[in-house]
Amino acid sequence: MRNDKKTMNRINQKLQENKKLLSIYFTAGFPNLDDTVTIIQNLEKSGVDFIEIGLPFSDPLSDGPTIQASSTQALQNGMTSKVLFKQLKDIRKTVSIPLLIMGYFNPIFQYGVEAFCKKCQEVGIDGLIIPDLPVDVCNENYKAIFKKYGLINVFLITPQTSVKRINYIDSISNGFIYMVSSASVTGSQSGFGDEQTNYFKCIATMKLKNPQIVGFGINNSESFDQAIQYAKGAIIGSAFIKHLSNNGVNKIDGFVKLIRN
Repeated sequence: MRNDKKTMNRINQKLQENKKLLSIYFTAGFPNLDDTVTIIQNLEKSGVDFIEIGLPFSDPLSDGPTIQASSTQALQNGMTSKVLFKQLKDIRKTVSIPLLIMGYFNPIFQYGVEAFCKKCQEVGIDGLIIPDLPVDVCNENYKAIFKKYGLINVFLITPQTSVKRINYIDSISNGFIYMVSSASVTGSQSGFGDEQTNYFKCIATMKLKNPQIVGFGINNSESFDQAIQYAKGAIIGSAFIKHLSNNGVNKIDGFVKLIRN
């Protein structure tokens, strides 16, 4: 892939910008089945840099109660991989920022990994975040498929990830590394203490080739500012899901402004 803006993945284009990045996660099909496209459009209008579209799953091991509840509601609403791709078929007519699908491997496997990736390319998805797909398995069995369809696979590291493992993940990555702030589930903490801050500093000293974006525990402007001191950007999920629950899909700009402060 040539290093120019015509052929470069949108994720890498965005990572080259001289700014700290805000990524927002939401569950597709929540609060209502047909809200997905409206949420994406409103998030871009509000100035976010990435959007992570959550593919709901019935057994989300890494998700806290807020995202679990949104996944349950989305599934009850009728959200599936097929429905999501149908909703996104024209998304690139109105949205230009990077879009990633974040979900567990089971629904992707059931759909068919190559068929899923092909649909991602067709609708304009730029990357995948699959927390339960082991890095080694991904690299050995699926890397060629992801590359074939122009998808960046984003891997996660945690405070428990060894230095050797982090360097391995960095060596096979070609976008950004999702730096989980703690070993807890999403939405289970508020802000960062010395342990997390020291972890962020430690990763920063490693001078990895891929930039890091911090996730888990970011829910307001203070925690966002803490995270971006040591990373390229930060991801907000549970706090945004709560905002959608309380305010619907038409007051997204206010949420983003509060985070950006």
